[in-house]
Amino acid sequence: MADIRIEHVRKSYGALTVLHDFDLAIEDGEFVVFVGPSGCGKSTMLKILAGLEDATEGRILIGGRDVTDRPPGERDIAMVFQNYALYPHLTVRGNMGFGLKMRGAAKDEIDRRVTEAAKLLGVDHLLDRRPKQLSGGQRQRVALGRAIVREPQGFLMDEPLSNLDAKLRVQMRAEISALHQRLNVTTIYVTHDQTEAMTMADRIVIMRDGTIQQIADPDTMFHNPANLFVASFIGSPGMNLLAVTPQVNESGVHVNLFGTRVKLPIEASLVEKRPLVLGLRPEHITATPGPVSVTVEPSLVESLGSEKYVYVPMPEQNRLDGYEPGDGRRGEQFVVRLAEPGPLKTGEPLTLSFDPARLHLFDGASGKAL
Repeated sequence: MADIRIEHVRKSYGALTVLHDFDLAIEDGEFVVFVGPSGCGKSTMLKILAGLEDATEGRILIGGRDVTDRPPGERDIAMVFQNYALYPHLTVRGNMGFGLKMRGAAKDEIDRRVTEAAKLLGVDHLLDRRPKQLSGGQRQRVALGRAIVREPQGFLMDEPLSNLDAKLRVQMRAEISALHQRLNVTTIYVTHDQTEAMTMADRIVIMRDGTIQQIADPDTMFHNPANLFVASFIGSPGMNLLAVTPQVNESGVHVNLFGTRVKLPIEASLVEKRPLVLGLRPEHITATPGPVSVTVEPSLVESLGSEKYVYVPMPEQNRLDGYEPGDGRRGEQFVVRLAEPGPLKTGEPLTLSFDPARLHLFDGASGKAL
Protein backbone atom coordinates (compact mmCIF):
# COMPACT_ATOMS: atom_id res chain seq x y z
CA MET A 1 0.00 0.00 0.00
CA ALA A 2 1.15 3.54 -0.65
CA ASP A 3 0.11 7.13 -1.01
CA ILE A 4 -0.15 8.63 -4.51
CA ARG A 5 0.86 12.18 -5.42
CA ILE A 6 -0.19 13.89 -8.64
CA GLU A 7 1.80 17.10 -8.93
CA HIS A 8 0.67 19.77 -11.41
CA VAL A 9 0.04 17.36 -14.28
CA ARG A 10 -0.88 18.79 -17.65
CA LYS A 11 -1.66 16.80 -20.78
CA SER A 12 -1.84 18.21 -24.28
CA TYR A 13 -2.27 16.73 -27.73
CA GLY A 14 -0.76 19.40 -29.93
CA ALA A 15 -2.76 22.59 -29.39
CA LEU A 16 -5.48 20.73 -27.47
CA THR A 17 -5.03 20.63 -23.68
CA VAL A 18 -7.14 17.93 -22.00
CA LEU A 19 -5.75 18.26 -18.45
CA HIS A 20 -4.97 21.58 -16.80
CA ASP A 21 -2.67 21.68 -13.74
CA PHE A 22 -4.09 18.56 -12.08
CA ASP A 23 -2.78 18.53 -8.49
CA LEU A 24 -3.91 15.96 -5.91
CA ALA A 25 -2.55 14.06 -2.89
CA ILE A 26 -4.17 10.66 -2.17
CA GLU A 27 -3.45 9.12 1.22
CA ASP A 28 -2.45 5.52 1.87
CA GLY A 29 -5.56 3.32 1.87
CA GLU A 30 -7.89 6.05 0.60
CA PHE A 31 -10.66 5.40 -1.94
CA VAL A 32 -10.84 8.38 -4.30
CA VAL A 33 -13.31 8.68 -7.18
CA PHE A 34 -12.76 10.82 -10.28
CA VAL A 35 -16.17 11.77 -11.65
CA GLY A 36 -17.40 14.03 -14.41
CA PRO A 37 -19.10 14.04 -17.82
CA SER A 38 -17.63 12.27 -20.84
CA GLY A 39 -14.55 14.01 -22.19
CA CYS A 40 -13.63 15.77 -18.94
CA GLY A 41 -10.19 14.08 -18.75
CA LYS A 42 -10.73 11.58 -15.93
CA SER A 43 -9.73 8.48 -17.94
CA THR A 44 -6.75 10.32 -19.39
CA MET A 45 -5.53 11.06 -15.86
CA LEU A 46 -5.94 7.39 -14.95
CA LYS A 47 -3.90 6.33 -17.99
CA ILE A 48 -1.14 8.74 -16.99
CA LEU A 49 -1.11 7.20 -13.52
CA ALA A 50 -0.90 3.73 -15.04
CA GLY A 51 1.92 4.72 -17.39
CA LEU A 52 -0.21 4.15 -20.50
CA GLU A 53 0.03 7.87 -21.38
CA ASP A 54 2.84 10.37 -20.81
CA ALA A 55 2.19 13.62 -18.98
CA THR A 56 3.11 16.77 -20.88
CA GLU A 57 4.11 18.40 -17.59
CA GLY A 58 4.11 17.43 -13.91
CA ARG A 59 5.08 14.42 -11.79
CA ILE A 60 3.55 11.19 -10.48
CA LEU A 61 4.79 9.77 -7.16
CA ILE A 62 3.68 6.41 -5.75
CA GLY A 63 4.84 5.59 -2.25
CA GLY A 64 7.21 8.56 -2.42
CA ARG A 65 8.89 7.16 -5.56
CA ASP A 66 8.88 9.27 -8.73
CA VAL A 67 7.41 7.03 -11.44
CA THR A 68 6.66 9.76 -13.99
CA ASP A 69 8.95 8.22 -16.60
CA ARG A 70 8.65 4.58 -15.47
CA PRO A 71 6.84 2.01 -17.68
CA PRO A 72 3.59 0.45 -16.39
CA GLY A 73 5.28 -2.71 -15.14
CA GLU A 74 7.51 -0.76 -12.77
CA ARG A 75 4.77 1.24 -11.03
CA ASP A 76 3.41 -1.56 -8.82
CA ILE A 77 -0.23 -0.69 -9.44
CA ALA A 78 -2.98 -2.87 -10.89
CA MET A 79 -5.65 -1.68 -13.30
CA VAL A 80 -9.22 -2.95 -13.68
CA PHE A 81 -10.70 -2.12 -17.07
CA GLN A 82 -14.22 -1.38 -18.25
CA ASN A 83 -14.24 -4.31 -20.70
CA TYR A 84 -12.69 -6.86 -18.27
CA ALA A 85 -9.78 -7.62 -20.69
CA LEU A 86 -9.81 -11.35 -19.93
CA TYR A 87 -7.98 -13.86 -22.11
CA PRO A 88 -10.72 -16.01 -23.74
CA HIS A 89 -8.51 -19.11 -24.11
CA LEU A 90 -7.50 -19.19 -20.42
CA THR A 91 -9.56 -20.45 -17.50
CA VAL A 92 -10.50 -18.22 -14.57
CA ARG A 93 -7.51 -19.67 -12.74
CA GLY A 94 -5.22 -18.92 -15.68
CA ASN A 95 -6.53 -15.36 -16.07
CA MET A 96 -6.16 -14.53 -12.39
CA GLY A 97 -2.65 -15.94 -12.16
CA PHE A 98 -1.37 -14.72 -15.54
CA GLY A 99 0.35 -11.58 -14.24
CA LEU A 100 2.14 -13.49 -11.50
CA LYS A 101 3.25 -16.15 -13.99
CA MET A 102 4.74 -13.49 -16.28
CA ARG A 103 6.68 -12.14 -13.30
CA GLY A 104 8.18 -15.55 -12.63
CA ALA A 105 6.33 -16.33 -9.40
CA ALA A 106 6.49 -19.92 -8.15
CA LYS A 107 3.53 -22.16 -9.04
CA ASP A 108 2.68 -22.81 -5.38
CA GLU A 109 2.63 -19.06 -4.67
CA ILE A 110 0.41 -18.42 -7.70
CA ASP A 111 -2.02 -21.15 -6.64
CA ARG A 112 -2.16 -19.80 -3.08
CA ARG A 113 -2.87 -16.22 -4.12
CA VAL A 114 -5.41 -17.19 -6.78
CA THR A 115 -7.28 -19.47 -4.38
CA GLU A 116 -7.40 -16.79 -1.67
CA ALA A 117 -8.60 -14.10 -4.08
CA ALA A 118 -11.18 -16.41 -5.64
CA LYS A 119 -12.64 -17.24 -2.22
CA LEU A 120 -12.68 -13.55 -1.29
CA LEU A 121 -14.65 -12.73 -4.44
CA GLY A 122 -16.89 -15.80 -4.38
CA VAL A 123 -15.64 -17.26 -7.67
CA ASP A 124 -13.67 -20.21 -6.28
CA HIS A 125 -16.22 -22.60 -7.83
CA LEU A 126 -15.56 -21.07 -11.26
CA LEU A 127 -11.77 -21.47 -11.42
CA ASP A 128 -11.86 -24.06 -14.23
CA ARG A 129 -14.32 -22.19 -16.45
CA ARG A 130 -13.46 -19.89 -19.34
CA PRO A 131 -14.71 -16.27 -19.70
CA LYS A 132 -17.41 -17.15 -22.26
CA GLN A 133 -19.03 -19.39 -19.62
CA LEU A 134 -19.33 -16.51 -17.12
CA SER A 135 -21.91 -13.78 -16.58
CA GLY A 136 -20.94 -10.10 -16.71
CA GLY A 137 -20.75 -9.88 -12.93
CA GLN A 138 -18.61 -13.01 -12.71
CA ARG A 139 -16.22 -11.67 -15.36
CA GLN A 140 -15.87 -8.44 -13.42
CA ARG A 141 -15.06 -10.39 -10.25
CA VAL A 142 -12.37 -12.30 -12.15
CA ALA A 143 -10.91 -9.02 -13.42
CA LEU A 144 -10.84 -7.75 -9.83
CA GLY A 145 -9.24 -11.00 -8.71
CA ARG A 146 -6.48 -10.66 -11.29
CA ALA A 147 -5.66 -7.26 -9.79
CA ILE A 148 -5.86 -8.49 -6.18
CA VAL A 149 -3.45 -11.43 -6.60
CA ARG A 150 -0.68 -9.05 -7.56
CA GLU A 151 -0.89 -7.43 -4.10
CA PRO A 152 -0.05 -4.01 -5.61
CA GLN A 153 0.46 -0.69 -3.87
CA GLY A 154 -2.65 0.70 -5.52
CA PHE A 155 -5.66 -0.11 -7.69
CA LEU A 156 -6.80 1.93 -10.70
CA MET A 157 -10.38 1.21 -11.82
CA ASP A 158 -11.68 2.64 -15.10
CA GLU A 159 -15.51 2.56 -15.09
CA PRO A 160 -15.50 -1.16 -14.14
CA LEU A 161 -19.28 -1.38 -13.71
CA SER A 162 -20.48 0.45 -16.81
CA ASN A 163 -21.12 -2.76 -18.80
CA LEU A 164 -23.38 -4.28 -16.13
CA ASP A 165 -27.14 -3.92 -15.80
CA ALA A 166 -28.54 -1.55 -13.17
CA LYS A 167 -29.32 -4.18 -10.51
CA LEU A 168 -25.91 -5.85 -10.84
CA ARG A 169 -24.16 -2.45 -10.72
CA VAL A 170 -25.71 -1.81 -7.30
CA GLN A 171 -24.59 -5.23 -6.06
CA MET A 172 -21.04 -4.91 -7.42
CA ARG A 173 -20.77 -1.37 -6.06
CA ALA A 174 -21.39 -2.69 -2.57
CA GLU A 175 -18.98 -5.59 -3.11
CA ILE A 176 -16.16 -3.32 -4.26
CA SER A 177 -16.69 -1.05 -1.24
CA ALA A 178 -16.61 -4.04 1.11
CA LEU A 179 -13.53 -5.37 -0.65
CA HIS A 180 -11.74 -2.07 -0.18
CA GLN A 181 -12.52 -2.08 3.54
CA ARG A 182 -10.98 -5.54 3.84
CA LEU A 183 -7.88 -4.91 1.71
CA ASN A 184 -7.38 -1.21 2.55
CA VAL A 185 -5.41 -0.64 -0.66
CA THR A 186 -5.17 2.87 -2.11
CA THR A 187 -7.76 3.01 -4.90
CA ILE A 188 -8.55 5.49 -7.66
CA TYR A 189 -11.88 4.83 -9.33
CA VAL A 190 -13.13 6.57 -12.48
CA THR A 191 -16.82 6.91 -13.31
CA HIS A 192 -19.32 9.22 -14.96
CA ASP A 193 -22.00 8.03 -12.50
CA GLN A 194 -22.35 10.43 -9.58
CA THR A 195 -24.29 7.81 -7.58
CA GLU A 196 -21.25 5.50 -7.68
CA ALA A 197 -19.07 8.40 -6.58
CA MET A 198 -21.31 9.37 -3.67
CA THR A 199 -21.77 5.83 -2.33
CA MET A 200 -18.20 4.55 -2.69
CA ALA A 201 -15.73 7.39 -2.21
CA ASP A 202 -13.79 8.63 0.79
CA ARG A 203 -13.24 11.70 -1.37
CA ILE A 204 -14.62 12.77 -4.73
CA VAL A 205 -12.76 14.71 -7.41
CA ILE A 206 -15.24 16.40 -9.76
CA MET A 207 -13.80 17.29 -13.16
CA ARG A 208 -14.97 19.40 -16.05
CA ASP A 209 -13.06 20.20 -19.25
CA GLY A 210 -9.80 18.88 -17.80
CA THR A 211 -10.03 21.01 -14.67
CA ILE A 212 -10.75 20.01 -11.08
CA GLN A 213 -13.96 21.69 -9.92
CA GLN A 214 -13.97 20.47 -6.30
CA ILE A 215 -12.31 17.88 -4.06
CA ALA A 216 -14.31 16.83 -1.00
CA ASP A 217 -15.97 13.99 0.86
CA PRO A 218 -19.48 13.07 -0.38
CA ASP A 219 -21.38 14.90 2.38
CA THR A 220 -19.44 18.12 1.85
CA MET A 221 -19.87 17.84 -1.91
CA PHE A 222 -23.64 17.49 -1.53
CA HIS A 223 -24.24 20.16 1.13
CA ASN A 224 -21.53 22.68 0.17
CA PRO A 225 -20.92 22.58 -3.59
CA ALA A 226 -18.14 24.90 -4.73
CA ASN A 227 -19.89 26.17 -7.85
CA LEU A 228 -22.91 25.85 -10.13
CA PHE A 229 -21.51 22.88 -12.03
CA VAL A 230 -20.89 20.80 -8.90
CA ALA A 231 -24.28 21.81 -7.47
CA SER A 232 -26.15 20.52 -10.49
CA PHE A 233 -23.94 17.47 -11.12
CA ILE A 234 -24.16 15.98 -7.63
CA GLY A 235 -27.59 14.78 -6.58
CA SER A 236 -30.30 12.91 -8.46
CA PRO A 237 -31.91 14.90 -9.91
CA GLY A 238 -29.40 17.73 -9.67
CA MET A 239 -29.99 20.98 -7.83
CA ASN A 240 -32.52 23.40 -9.27
CA LEU A 241 -30.79 26.65 -10.26
CA LEU A 242 -32.74 29.90 -10.53
CA ALA A 243 -31.56 33.31 -11.72
CA VAL A 244 -32.80 36.06 -9.38
CA THR A 245 -32.60 39.82 -8.98
CA PRO A 246 -32.20 40.65 -5.28
CA GLN A 247 -34.10 43.56 -3.78
CA VAL A 248 -32.32 45.07 -0.79
CA ASN A 249 -34.02 47.38 1.72
CA GLU A 250 -34.09 48.00 5.47
CA SER A 251 -36.04 44.76 6.04
CA GLY A 252 -33.42 42.57 4.35
CA VAL A 253 -32.78 40.84 1.02
CA HIS A 254 -35.76 39.60 -0.99
CA VAL A 255 -36.16 37.74 -4.29
CA ASN A 256 -39.12 36.66 -6.38
CA LEU A 257 -39.59 32.89 -6.81
CA PHE A 258 -42.63 31.54 -8.67
CA GLY A 259 -44.41 34.82 -8.05
CA THR A 260 -43.76 34.73 -4.30
CA ARG A 261 -41.60 37.25 -2.45
CA VAL A 262 -39.00 35.35 -0.41
CA LYS A 263 -36.67 36.80 2.21
CA LEU A 264 -33.15 35.35 2.09
CA PRO A 265 -31.31 34.63 5.36
CA ILE A 266 -28.18 36.54 4.28
CA GLU A 267 -26.48 39.89 4.82
CA ALA A 268 -27.23 42.64 2.31
CA SER A 269 -23.52 43.29 1.78
CA LEU A 270 -23.16 39.82 0.24
CA VAL A 271 -25.49 40.47 -2.68
CA GLU A 272 -25.10 44.12 -3.61
CA LYS A 273 -24.25 44.94 -7.21
CA ARG A 274 -24.00 41.36 -8.49
CA PRO A 275 -26.22 38.92 -10.41
CA LEU A 276 -27.25 35.94 -8.28
CA VAL A 277 -28.25 32.33 -8.75
CA LEU A 278 -30.21 30.45 -6.10
CA GLY A 279 -30.00 26.68 -5.76
CA LEU A 280 -32.61 24.41 -4.19
CA ARG A 281 -32.35 20.63 -4.15
CA PRO A 282 -35.42 18.65 -5.35
CA GLU A 283 -35.56 16.66 -2.10
CA HIS A 284 -35.62 19.83 0.03
CA ILE A 285 -39.08 20.73 -1.27
CA THR A 286 -42.24 19.25 0.26
CA ALA A 287 -45.96 19.11 -0.41
CA THR A 288 -46.68 19.86 3.25
CA PRO A 289 -46.90 23.30 4.93
CA GLY A 290 -43.56 25.05 5.44
CA PRO A 291 -41.92 28.47 5.94
CA VAL A 292 -42.40 29.47 2.26
CA SER A 293 -45.16 28.14 0.01
CA VAL A 294 -45.71 28.49 -3.74
CA THR A 295 -48.50 27.16 -5.94
CA VAL A 296 -47.52 25.57 -9.25
CA GLU A 297 -48.99 23.42 -12.01
CA PRO A 298 -46.89 20.31 -12.82
CA SER A 299 -46.16 19.65 -16.49
CA LEU A 300 -45.09 16.07 -15.78
CA VAL A 301 -45.27 13.61 -12.87
CA GLU A 302 -43.04 10.54 -12.78
CA SER A 303 -43.82 7.80 -10.26
CA LEU A 304 -41.00 5.66 -8.88
CA GLY A 305 -43.21 3.84 -6.40
CA SER A 306 -41.97 5.20 -3.06
CA GLU A 307 -41.47 8.69 -4.49
CA LYS A 308 -42.50 10.94 -7.33
CA TYR A 309 -40.58 13.39 -9.52
CA VAL A 310 -42.67 16.47 -10.26
CA TYR A 311 -41.61 18.72 -13.14
CA VAL A 312 -42.74 22.34 -13.15
CA PRO A 313 -42.05 24.91 -15.89
CA MET A 314 -39.39 27.34 -14.68
CA PRO A 315 -40.67 30.94 -14.55
CA GLU A 316 -39.17 32.96 -17.37
CA GLN A 317 -37.54 35.46 -15.01
CA ASN A 318 -35.81 32.65 -13.11
CA ARG A 319 -34.27 30.84 -16.07
CA LEU A 320 -30.51 30.72 -16.46
CA ASP A 321 -29.75 31.78 -20.02
CA GLY A 322 -26.89 29.97 -21.74
CA TYR A 323 -26.17 27.58 -18.87
CA GLU A 324 -26.58 23.81 -19.04
CA PRO A 325 -26.54 22.18 -15.60
CA GLY A 326 -23.93 19.57 -14.83
CA ASP A 327 -26.46 16.72 -14.94
CA GLY A 328 -27.38 17.60 -18.53
CA ARG A 329 -30.93 18.65 -17.62
CA ARG A 330 -32.14 21.77 -19.36
CA GLY A 331 -32.92 24.80 -17.22
CA GLU A 332 -36.53 25.17 -18.36
CA GLN A 333 -37.76 22.65 -15.77
CA PHE A 334 -37.87 22.92 -11.99
CA VAL A 335 -37.80 19.43 -10.45
CA VAL A 336 -39.31 18.34 -7.14
CA ARG A 337 -38.65 14.97 -5.48
CA LEU A 338 -41.52 14.02 -3.19
CA ALA A 339 -41.60 10.96 -0.92
CA GLU A 340 -45.01 9.24 -0.96
CA PRO A 341 -47.04 12.36 -1.77
CA GLY A 342 -50.22 10.52 -2.76
CA PRO A 343 -52.05 10.94 -6.09
CA LEU A 344 -50.79 13.81 -8.26
CA LYS A 345 -52.02 14.86 -11.70
CA THR A 346 -50.42 16.91 -14.42
CA GLY A 347 -51.92 20.39 -14.74
CA GLU A 348 -53.62 20.42 -11.35
CA PRO A 349 -52.52 23.15 -8.88
CA LEU A 350 -50.01 21.89 -6.31
CA THR A 351 -48.76 23.77 -3.25
CA LEU A 352 -45.07 23.25 -2.52
CA SER A 353 -43.07 24.46 0.49
CA PHE A 354 -39.42 24.94 1.35
CA ASP A 355 -37.23 26.49 4.01
CA PRO A 356 -35.17 29.50 2.78
CA ALA A 357 -32.34 28.23 5.01
CA ARG A 358 -32.00 25.36 2.51
CA LEU A 359 -31.24 27.71 -0.37
CA HIS A 360 -27.74 27.83 -1.85
CA LEU A 361 -26.37 31.12 -3.15
CA PHE A 362 -24.00 31.50 -6.12
CA ASP A 363 -22.34 34.42 -7.87
CA GLY A 364 -24.16 34.76 -11.18
CA ALA A 365 -21.03 35.94 -13.00
CA SER A 366 -18.37 33.48 -11.80
CA GLY A 367 -20.66 30.62 -10.77
CA LYS A 368 -18.83 30.26 -7.45
CA ALA A 369 -20.67 29.61 -4.21
CA LEU A 370 -21.05 32.61 -1.91
